[in-house]
Amino acid sequence: MSEPLHMMKLCVGADRPEDLEEWQQERFGAGPAFHVTRMRPKRAEELLAGGSIYWVFRGVMLARQQLMGFEDRVGADGITRCALVLDPQLVRVAAVPRRPFQGWRYLPGADAPPDLPPGRASEDPLPPELVRELAEMGLL
Repeated sequence: MSEPLHMMKLCVGADRPEDLEEWQQERFGAGPAFHVTRMRPKRAEELLAGGSIYWVFRGVMLARQQLMGFEDRVGADGITRCALVLDPQLVRVAAVPRRPFQGWRYLPGADAPPDLPPGRASEDPLPPELVRELAEMGLL
């Protein structure tokens, strides 16, 4: 079986996973969370076959949420956008540095960081100089 396709997105306005978790809990309660984005993914079917959205906080990928669906949302301006329907559970993942980008990006399953063991809420990212050296060697 092939690896699922995921997406990654910068988590603007939250410095850490706990901030996002708190905001979603206040806004959506125990039900699914929603994130509205401008474009509907062209590879939606692949994403819904086990994919997640991986959140990048201050340049480090630290958490993910399972993608449960996509819904059209029409804004006050009359423009149709896409709401990502997300599992309310935020899963912590091994820290992976990411450069800034706009919008969201597809993330192949083979490139997705592993989940952290239950009860382990964080993992310190590698020092920047080590990340740079590993990247130069083609290991990141």
